[in-house]
Amino acid sequence: MSEYTADEMMTIAAARMMRNGATCFIGIGLPSAAANLARLTHAPDTVLIYESGTIGTKPAVLPLSIGDGELSETALTVVSVVEIFSYWLEGGRIDLGFLGAAQIDRFANINSTVIGDYSSPSVRLPGAGGAPAIAASCGEVLITLRQTRRTFVEKLDFVTSGGHLEGGDSRERLRFPGRGPTAVITDLGILTPDPVTKELTLTSLHPGVVVERVVDATGWPLKMTPRLATTPPPAATELRVLRDLQERTARAHAGQA
Repeated sequence: MSEYTADEMMTIAAARMMRNGATCFIGIGLPSAAANLARLTHAPDTVLIYESGTIGTKPAVLPLSIGDGELSETALTVVSVVEIFSYWLEGGRIDLGFLGAAQIDRFANINSTVIGDYSSPSVRLPGAGGAPAIAASCGEVLITLRQTRRTFVEKLDFVTSGGHLEGGDSRERLRFPGRGPTAVITDLGILTPDPVTKELTLTSLHPGVVVERVVDATGWPLKMTPRLATTPPPAATELRVLRDLQERTARAHAGQA
């Protein structure tokens, strides 16, 4: 259990940031893996919500999409999409949003729409879904993605969801109800917004990662705290639970093929 991958470190570091008992709006992919890992370890009372309307879901395997039957079958209740957004999300009843992204900028604005020119993109991505509303209305937001110069960019190809917009008090001036992104967790480390400027600042390095590698993987001049922390490595229990979840997921989806 002492050996682990960069993706496992990222998923576990993200899961640790979830508080027990919080109500969490979850995206598919790595955010879903991190949220369910937290539920299966230190945060059993966390209420997971997916935008298809499932509330308090406890999937035994990770869902392929928000429409995966595993979510509704294991949920405490299922409501309409209109209710999940208008009453729960926009009504201020969600503590934490958990999002992924294809691109992110220095103020934690994210792109999950297109790579390249919008009218003729080189890659068309899944799109916004509920991400803009999640980014605007949740009490706080966590973002997970791998860190490279292709993902951490000076200027987004498309702004799908607003993070801290232009920095400073941009969110307050536009009256976004939530606090916005409070952490970005990557395969290299953890970044948090500066309290005043809201620019992402490197605060923690994952074990074995050097500062120069993070700087090289960032498309803007990266700021960092004077004393960088080192992320605690995965515990044996965290790795065991995560790998068991992923193995069960792989077996289940292979059986559906």
